[in-house]
Amino acid sequence: MTQPLFRRRTVLGMAAVGVASPWVHAQGTAFPNKPITLIVPWPAGGSTDRHHRALAELAGKILGQTIVVENKPGGGGTLGPSQMAATAKPDGYTISQFPLGMLRIPHMQKVAFDPINDFTYILGVSGYTFGFVVRADSPHKTFNDYIEAARKAPGAVNYGSTGIGTSPHLLMEELAAAAKVQLNHIPFKGNADQMQALIGGHVMAASDATGWDKFVDAGQMRLLLTFGEARTARWPQVPTAKDLGYNVVSTSPYGLVGPKGMDPAVVKTLHDAFKQAMDDPKHAELMTQLNQSVWYRNGSDYRQWAVETFAKDKALIERLGLAAK
Repeated sequence: MTQPLFRRRTVLGMAAVGVASPWVHAQGTAFPNKPITLIVPWPAGGSTDRHHRALAELAGKILGQTIVVENKPGGGGTLGPSQMAATAKPDGYTISQFPLGMLRIPHMQKVAFDPINDFTYILGVSGYTFGFVVRADSPHKTFNDYIEAARKAPGAVNYGSTGIGTSPHLLMEELAAAAKVQLNHIPFKGNADQMQALIGGHVMAASDATGWDKFVDAGQMRLLLTFGEARTARWPQVPTAKDLGYNVVSTSPYGLVGPKGMDPAVVKTLHDAFKQAMDDPKHAELMTQLNQSVWYRNGSDYRQWAVETFAKDKALIERLGLAAK
């Protein structure tokens, strides 16, 4: 009796190891058995890139394969995911971050992708802390100073964002409409080039996620405003848009997707690995550094959220006068 009991315990023990044990095809090939590509549709160095590189390292250890981050900026964050949907095999070896712009830009211009049906939703991951920064030597000491300058010189006061249709852009358009001012929007590919432009004096201000944190902490930039429900723990002295009387709030949730038609078992393997990575203390530490919160959704809940948000944001785009003609 001893030997069969030992074998039974061994099998049970193996079944209990890790939530992301490799899925095996009927042919006997384990997934994953080679490196996985994770597309980040923003330039290297920004908060999204920093987050996904750390998450990829943690999830890769769980899966037993390297997850290679590939930066594909452009189109307000839509270039990378849309190219993946059009060209990648639905085998789990190419996945992408899915920014909120994917659900907004199709309302603003003609696109070659369907943001709901061309993707397999894997899991929801996090959202941003958005802020509005100027150089430390800017004459605008407060956000109200900036708005007053725009009021006196319509269209002459500018700001940068990470692209047309992105949350940093639309947040400022909402705020400008509420303040009844006209701002000059200058789009960039991502955080890194936008920060360089601000430091170089090529733009007066920047609306973005917390890729500006190190510049604020170093005294090179001044944070005038954040867009959360409440003030941040890291910069509690900085008002929110709500504090200043503007009902403009967003965290712009994002997650991971693959091409449509992925095998549910492969999706589960990826989901379980990234969920375990999100629960790692190292990930929690990074979330604190980026001033972000975990926004976990399983694949079906994430897809349902996307369906609802896609419909809801159509009204926002139309209200701002940015809908495609």
